[in-house]
Amino acid sequence: MVPMQIPSHGVLMNALVYVAAGAGPHPAVILLHGLPGNERNLDLAQDMRRAGWDVLYFDYRGSWGTPGDFSFSHGIEDAAAALAYLRQPAIAKRLRLDRMHFVLVGHSMGGFMAVQAAATDPDVEGVALISAADLGALAQQTLSADPRPTALQSISAGLAVEGMAPLNGCTSGGLARELADHRFSWTFQSKVEALKGRPMLIVTSDDGLTDTNEKFATALRQAGDGGVTTLHLATDHAYSDQRTELSSALLQWLATLAR
Repeated sequence: MVPMQIPSHGVLMNALVYVAAGAGPHPAVILLHGLPGNERNLDLAQDMRRAGWDVLYFDYRGSWGTPGDFSFSHGIEDAAAALAYLRQPAIAKRLRLDRMHFVLVGHSMGGFMAVQAAATDPDVEGVALISAADLGALAQQTLSADPRPTALQSISAGLAVEGMAPLNGCTSGGLARELADHRFSWTFQSKVEALKGRPMLIVTSDDGLTDTNEKFATALRQAGDGGVTTLHLATDHAYSDQRTELSSALLQWLATLAR
C-alpha cells in the first residue's frame, strides 16, 4: 500500500494505492467514492488487487481532510488529475502499473464522476458504475416538476441528508445550485456518444437509482455499444448484504477486459 498526494489545481489530494503483487506492469483501477464518501469500497480495492490490478483511492478536494473546497466541478477535475498523475512514467514505474490500461470504478456520486471523466478521456478503457447517481438527470427531473426555488430546496435537502460534515468549503444549497446550472451538460444521456464502444458494467440496487441507470444502458446499446453488462442486486445503496456478490460481478467483468 503506497500513500501519496496527488496534485490537482494547486491542492494535494490524499490518496492511497493498493499495489498488486508481482513485477507487472499491472492494469489499474481508479476507485471513485460517493457523497460524502462514508462507503469507500476498500474491500473491493483489496479484491481487485488480489486479482492483479493496482487500485487508487483518493479523496476529492475539500473532502475527508484533503485541502480545498468541494464541488461537483472540482470532483470531475480531480478525477482527471488522478488519471494524469498515474500516467506519468516515473509514477507508473514506482507503482508497477500499465500507463495505457486504466478503468474507472465509481459508486453513487463516484459513478457520476466516472462518467464525466471517461467522457472527456478516450484512453479510459472501461467504466464500472455501482448505483451511479445521474445527478444531471435528477436535477432536471426535480426542476421540471417544481418551481426553481422549491426544486432547489428539495435538491439541497436531499444532499444534506447524505451528510455534509466531511466536506469543506461548500453548502448543500450551493451544491444544489451547481447541479441546476449544469443539469443538461451533466446527464448520463449527454455522454452516450462519447462513451459508446467502451466496456461498461452497470450495477443497480433497490435504492431508487435503477431507472436512470437502465435508461443509460439502453441508450448505450441503441448507440451500438455491444459491451454493456448490467446486473441488479436486491439490496440497499451500500450493498450491505451483497458485498461478496458485488465483488464477484466486478472481478468477472474486469477479467473480460483485454490485457
